[in-house]
Amino acid sequence: MKTITPEEVLKKIDEGQEINIIDVREPEETATGKISIAQTIPLGTLDFHLDELDKNLEYIMVCRSGRRSAQATSFLEENGYNATNMEGGMLAWEGPIE
Repeated sequence: MKTITPEEVLKKIDEGQEINIIDVREPEETATGKISIAQTIPLGTLDFHLDELDKNLEYIMVCRSGRRSAQATSFLEENGYNATNMEGGMLAWEGPIE
């Protein structure tokens, strides 16, 4: 499984790189703050949203601590998607949130 640090994600955002972040936390969790460009798809519903994702793009998966996003990353990889897990999740994120 590929991983990326929160610092590397923040650098990509700061450099204006086009990245695709999926936050797999529940709505009540993302309501407390999320990375502004992140799309919210709770882990339990990810399989219902596969048709919305492009297999040609890379997705950076995020959750609270990195555990659920690791599950999401594995699931997407098993289904032919290019996914990377953000280590430490939002607990390790030091960038801006909305």
